[in-house]
Amino acid sequence: MQNFLIFAILILGFIITFQIARASEFVSVIRGEEKTRKQTNKINAALLLVFLIVGLFGVYWAHHTLGDKILKLGTSASDHGILVDRMLKYTIIATGLVFFGTQILLFWYSFKYQESDKRTVYYFPHNNKLELLWTVVPAIVLTILIGFGIVYWYRITGAAPENAMQIEVTGSQFKWEFRYPGKDGVFGKKYYKNIDEAHDNPLGQIWEDAANHDDIYVTGAPMHLVVGKPVKLIIGAKDVIHSVGLPHFRLKMDAVPGTPTTMWFTPIKTTKDMIKETGNSKFVYEIACDQMCGAGHTGMRGEIVVETQEEYDQWMASQKPKYAQMEEAAAPAAVAPPVVKDSARAAIADTAVVAKKDSTGK
Repeated sequence: MQNFLIFAILILGFIITFQIARASEFVSVIRGEEKTRKQTNKINAALLLVFLIVGLFGVYWAHHTLGDKILKLGTSASDHGILVDRMLKYTIIATGLVFFGTQILLFWYSFKYQESDKRTVYYFPHNNKLELLWTVVPAIVLTILIGFGIVYWYRITGAAPENAMQIEVTGSQFKWEFRYPGKDGVFGKKYYKNIDEAHDNPLGQIWEDAANHDDIYVTGAPMHLVVGKPVKLIIGAKDVIHSVGLPHFRLKMDAVPGTPTTMWFTPIKTTKDMIKETGNSKFVYEIACDQMCGAGHTGMRGEIVVETQEEYDQWMASQKPKYAQMEEAAAPAAVAPPVVKDSARAAIADTAVVAKKDSTGK
């Protein structure tokens, strides 16, 4: 019934639009088609000029009102982010000049050169120099911008420095899971068929691999990084495509099931530094899922703590490897003597006395 009503409404809307169009034609014939066209032309020209003024004011208003709700250029908290901000600034300058120039000319010309009986139309069908100009100049500008992007992209996804710490980031509906290599600095092997939440193996680690025995697993808590130390993120997913979005570091990388992706950067500001810089005592670095991944997508939020090496070492010392946690959980608990009620205890004592008498014959 609902589909029928929707279909009926669409048909009715089409009929109304068609009848309005026919009525407009009849009015044009009655009033004079040429006179109506000229009047409509003037109205549209004036409306285009109004649209230009209102539109430019809207751009200013949005920037003035909402400017404090966006991340400003030059405030990146990573070394790569500084380069990304620089590239974004050049892109905004180039496209901004073209935007304002073309939009102002477009709407102003539509108003100024509207149809008029006092002006003769000048046809300008072709000009080789002009076409060469507006083809070559944009091509050069775009090539430069794309060149910046390619250089920065390969820098971000290329080989990390030898002293970089490594963290494995795994996305799943709808949470982030982190794994740190232990003292050996090597991640243990894992296999997706070993993933078993019920038996406390959320990443599918192969426990026969000794390198897994000291790996640290964390979920539902912030990821910890060291300021001034490069970090390589090894990114994956367990179900659908997610995306590790690090807005404060100006970085993003998709998390794809079965296809690990990587990126690296160096944090240059601790969380405490950002609290002072922003004046927000509750500031945290965020991990946002930048890929629509299901009904809980908007709640898939993670946090990052950037701290000094000493603070990181203290935090790491407080963590226990997942393998050790499983060993403790599997160890048999000490068998405690059964708790016997008073009545049962008395019965047991009487039985013991009788048994003793029988054995002594008394």
